[in-house]
Amino acid sequence: MSVTASAAGARSEASQGDSVALAGFGYRQELHRSLGQYASFAAGFSFISVLTTVFQFFAFGFSFGGAAFFWTWPAVLAGQLLVAACFAELAARYPLSGAIYQWSTRLSTPSFGWFAGWIMVIGQMVVVAAAALALQVVLPAIWSGFQLVGTDSSPASASGAANAALLAVALLVVTTVVNLLDNRVMSVVNRVGVTAEIVGAVLIVVLLFTHADRGPGVTLHTGGQGGAIGALLVGSFTAAYVLIGFDSAGELSEETRSPRRTAPRTILLALAAAGVLGGLLLLGGVLAAPSLTDGRLSTEGLSYVLTSTLGEGVGRALLVDVVVAIAVATLAIQTSGSRMLFSMARDGSLPGARLLAKVSPRTGMPTATALTVGVAAAALCLLNLASPEAFLAIGTTCIAMLYLAYLMVTAPMLLRRLRGTYDTTRADTTHPDTTDESGKPPFSLGRWGLPVNALACLYGVAMTVNLAWPRATVYDPAGGHWYFQWFTILFLLATVGLGGLYRAVVARRGRRPDPLKSVSTPAADAASTAGSPVR
Repeated sequence: MSVTASAAGARSEASQGDSVALAGFGYRQELHRSLGQYASFAAGFSFISVLTTVFQFFAFGFSFGGAAFFWTWPAVLAGQLLVAACFAELAARYPLSGAIYQWSTRLSTPSFGWFAGWIMVIGQMVVVAAAALALQVVLPAIWSGFQLVGTDSSPASASGAANAALLAVALLVVTTVVNLLDNRVMSVVNRVGVTAEIVGAVLIVVLLFTHADRGPGVTLHTGGQGGAIGALLVGSFTAAYVLIGFDSAGELSEETRSPRRTAPRTILLALAAAGVLGGLLLLGGVLAAPSLTDGRLSTEGLSYVLTSTLGEGVGRALLVDVVVAIAVATLAIQTSGSRMLFSMARDGSLPGARLLAKVSPRTGMPTATALTVGVAAAALCLLNLASPEAFLAIGTTCIAMLYLAYLMVTAPMLLRRLRGTYDTTRADTTHPDTTDESGKPPFSLGRWGLPVNALACLYGVAMTVNLAWPRATVYDPAGGHWYFQWFTILFLLATVGLGGLYRAVVARRGRRPDPLKSVSTPAADAASTAGSPVR
């Protein structure tokens, strides 16, 4: 009993210390700080959700690159690890909700940071929709009764797209309800789901490799639509879509105990674990597929491999675990998006900020933001009712938006390194904590910071351009829908334009569009050094 009481007292004391540290940034502790290291890891891993996205986009990658598209996975993973290393360093310096928004603002200017947050939160809403739509890839393969509309379950068909929208909206209702409950309930659901996903993914990998019909040398041949170059550029969309969201551990920093110490580790661990499991899933699927040339792998993906190779019973049982992974991924992404929205709203930087910034004292959850993200994602899912091509357009758009938002963090970070104004020995330039909660130096890239940061930026630019490039063969294969070919670029322009219009209206009314509470920017740092007050 005394040991338990002592441990509880230690946690309470640590939580108070975290709250004091948060107050140094100008914010009150409103969200309940109850997440430990595994819960923080689960937040990042469930956003990535290898089972959800590998099953959702395997067929797409294989159809363009053939078996050789496997090699795009380690290439994208290496690039994302560079980005994650930069994020881990920032998570130790700025343990705040709305990580991308907060980091970009403090590395550049409030205006630039606002647009980074705006692009990120819109992108997260699209990601929630895309994750929920993944149910269509799995549920009809488990039982035909889940195909409520028509008979063709392919997401690219009219009936498949409509059915995907209905299943997605139903899932979003469930995840929104969970997001309105206490964050401890959300954390339990997330941890149980992630554990089930990891166990299921490992089991699937083992079964696929033990049922392999060919050797790994087959991955040296493309056999897809675009040859070797197509495998690298278009086939990389699969890896690019899967390996995002590792920053979620940073998004939940204000709900995590000892965030300066925990978040950097879990950001890197979540990406590394997902990267290894996802790569093995891709390779196992290619090696165990009954055929690489009958066309089914390009349309049905891994669901076809499981049910055909492992038998209907075992295959469908494993697909149930994939459904759990999709549900938990949708929940985690919605949670991350709601925290981004909350972070911007409490700074008074969004329409309806007062309502969006409210946190329930009982649950510790920002209920209005959870509802907003859920409703917006459901509306996006309904686009599938209009046209099957919307499925791919939505998925690719959200990837490009998140990559752009990531670049809006790593780019100003690199500029500050080059100018010599980025000090990795301090937790924050206005709050000079030189240690994390354990008394050790905070996570730092040290002398590797500049090359890692530079490579992360180059990778981010290349991948953003690759994802947004208007390829007719990818976005409008049937022809006649030019707006789908240009959908990603048009959506990005519309997002930035809408954000600019809002800021212009706010400024015209005589209000500051960036009323942040505590910001460290290059200009603010210079003012602080000169002895001027920093807002």
